[in-house]
Formats: sequence, structure tokens, C-alpha cells
Amino acid sequence: MRRTFVVGCPRSGTTIVQALLARHPAIFTLPETGFFEELHGDLEWRWRDSRAKSQQRHWRNRVGFARRRVRKIFAGLREQLVAGSRRPLGVPLLRLRLARQFVAMLDRSAQEAGRDMWLEKTPNHLLYIDEIEAQLPDARFVHVVRRGQDVLASLTDAYLRFENDSVFGGGTVHWARRWNRAVEIHGKHIGRPQHHFVFLEDLVQDPEAEWVRLCAFLDLPTEVPVDDACQQTIADLNHEPWKVAAVNGQVRKADQKVDRLYGPQMLRWMQSNLASYDDLRGRWRDSQGRGSAAAAPRLRLAYTSRAARAS
Repeated sequence: MRRTFVVGCPRSGTTIVQALLARHPAIFTLPETGFFEELHGDLEWRWRDSRAKSQQRHWRNRVGFARRRVRKIFAGLREQLVAGSRRPLGVPLLRLRLARQFVAMLDRSAQEAGRDMWLEKTPNHLLYIDEIEAQLPDARFVHVVRRGQDVLASLTDAYLRFENDSVFGGGTVHWARRWNRAVEIHGKHIGRPQHHFVFLEDLVQDPEAEWVRLCAFLDLPTEVPVDDACQQTIADLNHEPWKVAAVNGQVRKADQKVDRLYGPQMLRWMQSNLASYDDLRGRWRDSQGRGSAAAAPRLRLAYTSRAARAS
């Protein structure tokens, strides 16, 4: 069983990448679990939020016991995924054992679906790569990166439309700091063999070429037919309506929210205060031997749908 994690700053395009990959017949996926985020905690501290408290863990956590909240999340996920799990089943008390059961549960779910790879997408798992790799040395990571100003504009737009403080609250400065932190973490993994980068603008401009690169990284055959759209459930749109445009896995050009939402003063502020997206993208391209103007080979077969192949 092959295990893959899609990570990145929220509103960077992780959902569309997950849905795109879910169209491949080898991949099993599911809605965000947030499992490792809940298992290890310290989310705000890891983001280096200004309001974050220093690490002060309960003694049970220090000696390896899982928090009650994460055990409850695991039990709910098990009930959702594993047939017959409604009967009383014990939930491990230790974090390490709970993580092993989580992986085994996803392995089993993928096998029952006839797939040999599962893909878990939780953006915040970007902050827990070290813990995930310690648990799963063979895990692969797909980093999704979007221009900082576009991320901030998308967050602002989603907040205005849905007014969800727990997901989008905090303000522009708060999210600018988080995006900068994400760039810092992304940069540390450039050149590592089990890490691949998808820059959203590249995916939009040339989805076929990016598809070929993704499949090559994940050792997925490109000659097999893929679904016309994602057929797997990757989000509950009643609770996450902002994902409606992405869950089908069809890559489309997004509207330019930056110019619509921000004036010259805010644009200047972002230019001065956001980490350099172009530097990160340049480093990645150099690590791949592509250079700034290199063109990837196109493979039309990669996007041939099952319906098209049948006709």
C-alpha cells in the first residue's frame, strides 16, 4: 500500500489537487481527517501565531497518551470507514498505537475499494511532516503552493461570503504570517525525493503537463482511463460550501480576486511583507532541472476520460 499526503497553506488549491488525483483508478481518498494535527496538537504554536502559547502539554501527552478528543475523532472515522465498526471497539490510549491503527484503517479501506494507494489531504499536515515521516518513512508528500496575494484574496473572499471565523478568521496580517510560515516549511523540503511540488498557476496553465509530473512522482500509469470528474466524496459541502468549485477535479482558471478586493496600499503592503513566491518556485524548478522557461512534455492520453476512450 502506498500512502500520500497533500499539504499546503489553506486556500492554496489542495482540494482541487486531491480531486484531480482522485479521478485516477489507483487512488482511494476521503475527506480531510486532520488526524495528525489532532494527534500532536500545538497548531497555533507551529504556525507561530502571535497569540500562540508556548508548549505546555499535560503529563499524559508527554508520556505518549492520546488526548480524549483525538480518540473520539478516530472512533468516528472508524465508524464511517470500517464495516461493522458500530459494535463496541476499544480505541488505543497511546498515540503511537493510535497512529498505527489509523494507517491500517486507511490501508484496509483502500484495499476494499480495489486501490493500491490512499491519499489524505489536510492542509495543516504541512506542519506535521516530521511526525508523519517518523510514522511512515515511505510516505510521499505533494506540496501545493499558490501566490501569497491570491491566497489572502481567496481567504478574504471566503470570509466575506461564509463568515466562518473558525476557518477564515484572523485577518490579513494573521494569514500573511501563516503563508510566510508555509513558504518556510515548503522550502525545507525542496530536493527531497519523497516530496513533489504543484504550483497552482502551473496547474491552471498546463494541467496535462502537471498531471504527467504528478503521475511520474507517484508511480501512477498515465495510459489508463480516468474518471471525467472525481467520483469519491472528499468534502461535506453542507459544512464546507466553499469547496463546491473544486470537488469535481476539473481544473479551471480562477477569477482575479486580488484586483477586485484590494487597493494599491494593500497591494504594496503584501509586496513588502509576503515571502517570495517566485524564489520558492524558482528553487523548485532548478531542483528539477527545468529552469524558468523549460517546457514539460504534453501527454494528451493522461486526460483521456473513460467516456472518451469508450467512444
